[in-house]
Formats: sequence, structure tokens, C-alpha cells
Amino acid sequence: MLSLAVAAANQRPKQPRRFLSLRPSVAAHLFLVVVGLLFSGCSHNRHTFDPRLRTIDALLNSNLPAGTTRGRVEYFLKSRGYELEAVADKTTVRALVRHVDPGTLEPAAAYATFHFDPNGKLTSYELAPAPF
Repeated sequence: MLSLAVAAANQRPKQPRRFLSLRPSVAAHLFLVVVGLLFSGCSHNRHTFDPRLRTIDALLNSNLPAGTTRGRVEYFLKSRGYELEAVADKTTVRALVRHVDPGTLEPAAAYATFHFDPNGKLTSYELAPAPF
């Protein structure tokens, strides 16, 4: 009986199991890496941070992906009635895009500047606010 009491006294109380057994500094670094990856992935196809221009960005991004020909970009813009502006650089197209968000019925306008490689393929575009 004495040996049973000694054995019970030598046993450590069971610690509750933690989900991840990491030191706090390692856990903090891991958390920051995960948050950084999430935010970098969110803005991958974003061409503006202006919330008023996000519907225009979504429209252009879904219809004019990278690699689209210059002719297709110009056709898309003209067929929707967007005004093309003269630009001296042959690898650039600029347009005034006016759009009404069908969900909120809020108007938005942006200057969209499209950049093309020497073969006439779309590489990127930027959006800047414009007066509606």
C-alpha cells in the first residue's frame, strides 16, 4: 500500500493538451506569415484600392485578362461606349470608363490605362479616379 502511495505522489498531474505545442514566439511568427499570405493573395488581381472603383476593376479584370490582344481591348472599350484617349506611347491605351454598379446603382468613373508588350498583348492596367 505504501508503494502505491509513493507511486501516486511521484506522478505529475496531467497537463491539458494544447492544440499546438509551440513556443509563443514561434506561434506569433507563424500567425504573421499566415496573415501576410492571406492579404497578399487578396490583392493579386486588384488594380486599385479605391472602393468606388472596385466594380470597374472587377468588370475589366474578368473581361480583359493578361494576354488579351490590343485589338480585343479596344473593341471591348468601344463597344461599351467608353471614350478612348490619344496616347503618344504605342504600347499604351487609355480610356475613360463610366460604370453604374447594378447592385447599388452608384455611378463610378475611372481613367483606365492599359499596357501592352511589343507583341500587342495586355500585360497590366491601372485605374485612377475620374469625375463622373
